[in-house]
Amino acid sequence: MSGELTVLGACPLDCPDTCSWVVTVRDGEAVKLRGNPDQPYTRGALCVKVNRYLEHTRAPDRILHPMRRVGPKGSGRFERITWDEALEEIATRLRAIVAEHGGEAIWPYLGTGTLGYLQGCEGVAGRRFWNVLGASKHWLNICSAAGSSGLFRANGTAGGMDPEDFASSRLILLWGTNTLTSGHHLWKFIQDARAAGAHVVAVDPIRTRTADQADEHLAIRPGTDAALALGLLNVVLAEGAQDEAYLAEHTEGWAEFREEILAHPVDKVSGITGIPAADIHRLGMRLAHTRPTGIRATMGIQRHAGGGTAMRTIAAIPAVTGDWRLPGGGVAYSTSGHVHLNIDTRDDLLARPVRTLVMTKLASQLDDVKCLWVYAANPLGSTPDANAIRRQLAREDLFTVVMEHFPTDTVDYADLVLPATMQTEHHDLHAGYGHLYLLWNEAAVEPPGECLSTTETFRRLARHMGLSEPSLYDSDLELAEQLLAGGHPSLEGVTLDRLRKEGWVRMNYPKPFLPFADGFPTRSGRMRFPRAGQAYVPSHATLAAEGSPYKLTLVTPAAHTFLNTTFGNNAELRRRAKDPVVLVNPADAAARGLVDGQRVRVHNDGGEFLADVEISDRVAAGVVASPKGRWPKLSPGGSNANAVVAERDGDMGRGPGFHDNLVEVSPCAGS
Repeated sequence: MSGELTVLGACPLDCPDTCSWVVTVRDGEAVKLRGNPDQPYTRGALCVKVNRYLEHTRAPDRILHPMRRVGPKGSGRFERITWDEALEEIATRLRAIVAEHGGEAIWPYLGTGTLGYLQGCEGVAGRRFWNVLGASKHWLNICSAAGSSGLFRANGTAGGMDPEDFASSRLILLWGTNTLTSGHHLWKFIQDARAAGAHVVAVDPIRTRTADQADEHLAIRPGTDAALALGLLNVVLAEGAQDEAYLAEHTEGWAEFREEILAHPVDKVSGITGIPAADIHRLGMRLAHTRPTGIRATMGIQRHAGGGTAMRTIAAIPAVTGDWRLPGGGVAYSTSGHVHLNIDTRDDLLARPVRTLVMTKLASQLDDVKCLWVYAANPLGSTPDANAIRRQLAREDLFTVVMEHFPTDTVDYADLVLPATMQTEHHDLHAGYGHLYLLWNEAAVEPPGECLSTTETFRRLARHMGLSEPSLYDSDLELAEQLLAGGHPSLEGVTLDRLRKEGWVRMNYPKPFLPFADGFPTRSGRMRFPRAGQAYVPSHATLAAEGSPYKLTLVTPAAHTFLNTTFGNNAELRRRAKDPVVLVNPADAAARGLVDGQRVRVHNDGGEFLADVEISDRVAAGVVASPKGRWPKLSPGGSNANAVVAERDGDMGRGPGFHDNLVEVSPCAGS
């Protein structure tokens, strides 16, 4: 390839915005990456992380060849081998495991490192291959499962507002979401709303950079969001501002839920949430009398024991106020429920039903697993109970294969490491979970070294194992055609040729989009309110605090410079992030004799991680916060916050409790 050309693509990372981008290629090398200015949602802007993506693809620690472990597990010592050697060893080991233990002894552990429908988790990449072997299924619950389950119980789908319609909102609640760090393209639509007079309120345990820019910040106690929703609706009822016609036409269970609201007056809710009663009442009055109200609530809000219930109860607000009738009214959590691609993982290839293993239960569910195959994931950096995971990965009887770009902590425990392509080096199909567009990513350059895409790796492995199922050998373009062939009305006119030519296409939804103005995709066609006693589930930290020696609730928000653990090894982004910090309220710091900048242990019975104290009123008393995304081996003490996060299921969807852990903060010896 010679000369210069531009190639249309899309960001693959775990972010609602899924930016459209343009790669400039000169003489076969990607020399420039910029946001696509023609895409209506992302409008040409990339984030501080993805701006360095091309640099990241050329990082000196990029894994370029297959490798076999030569040192003890955890040592990170490997020798280079050929692809034929790697595939032969894998084929031999997999055949032996299936013969002796059955296919369910294999756990394909797929994460959110890429959200692609071909190469990543959205299309469950590789599942056809695993079905032929009879491997266990994998429940990817780590991100949004509890909230999605709560919304599905309420509305029949986790889909809600088109985020672009926030431009029409007159009251905007940014509830448990740090928009300027995690999905900053929404801010343009919020600015449009503010220019027309909208009032913006941030509801968050932390005074984030987004809260700094809002008109108000309500510092809520972690895990009490459902109670706040009930308290706000209590004010709405007191004002007689409920939409009785909408309630009668489009909801069920209102009489019972109304009693639940009345049982949560503002003073009671203030005691639960830690928010002054006057602030709750003032916001309740705004909610009662401001139409339309748009609520943006994202994944952090549901990472506690009552997370599903929290989202279900928040979903009740626009049904009570009738905001679903209006452009700019409703709740936006994830637009994934509006994506109707034809995902065919070919479960018919299974000889019999198989078990499902839970992503966030890796430590406790590995006991009878004999092969762990990790791709698009870094569980030692991202998954609860990291110390227990480390002990499991050290087992000599566990054959671990990791497909990766870089030598993560998880790679250090692999028996075989397979070099994986990055986004500029393969084809993929994407759909944002924060907008209503499909995007195509065209391979811009040839892969470096011997890197292979996920799809090509499984095609070669199937061929090496002599598997005869034809669908295992479908090309990337054939797989993409299949995804678009489901026949759903939202895909009418959306073809692969069009996507490859234009880069992005809005699905066939009207503008403005009123998904529930005339009903819901439930069996009854009505929104389903929580039943009595089901509208507020206390968090684990709330229930355990009284008898626990640990008195501080740890929240681990998204970092501005890392995305999960992606970019955790990028030298410039690590420099900007500086050393790990833990935010501690001045009252809590004084009670423990802590001083600003002091190195401390954040610890509980599960383990500990080290950080530097930042004394700040950005967190309320009783709450501490430390951003996620650090690689343990690149962190002081060799661990990150997941050392103190317990393996614990939430109320719905088996969602994890990343923001539901009690800790103490103690000075390090000699500090």
